Amino acid sequence: MSVFLADSPHLSTASDRRPVYTLEQRRLRDQTPWTLVQGVLAPLQFLVFLVSLSLVVLAIQSGEGLLLAGWSVVAKTGVLYLIMVTGAIWEKVVFGQYLFARSFFWEDVFSMLVIALHTAYVVNWFAGDRWLDAQSALMLALAAYGTYVINAGQFLLKLRQARKEAP
Repeated sequence: MSVFLADSPHLSTASDRRPVYTLEQRRLRDQTPWTLVQGVLAPLQFLVFLVSLSLVVLAIQSGEGLLLAGWSVVAKTGVLYLIMVTGAIWEKVVFGQYLFARSFFWEDVFSMLVIALHTAYVVNWFAGDRWLDAQSALMLALAAYGTYVINAGQFLLKLRQARKEAP
């Protein structure tokens, strides 16, 4: 197994780390309007996350405001889907593939977990808490939000790395 991992194009060591962007990819990134779209949606998603997180925590603590907390998670999930679709388009323009480009492979892999957890909450919520009761579903939302924070951190670290590499 270690031989397989050593040969993986998506793993690297500090000494052989590739730059986030080639010069051509950097040019494409800077020219596409999808970069601006991502730059607007990322802080918007974070703002929606903060509001929803507050509502979810209040609902868990008090048992009140379950409907508003539920709708806030649905809104957060909608913005997540929007940023994922537009991010995939951005990745196609810059890297030539919709997802899992070498430079953002692990961020995209973890994004799938983020999407899965958010989607599980939304499916349960629209099904009338069929599989999880409201409190358990809100805990699922918190788990989804925890993965979102980790994933956002991954992207911020990648952005920082790209800025350090800028000519």
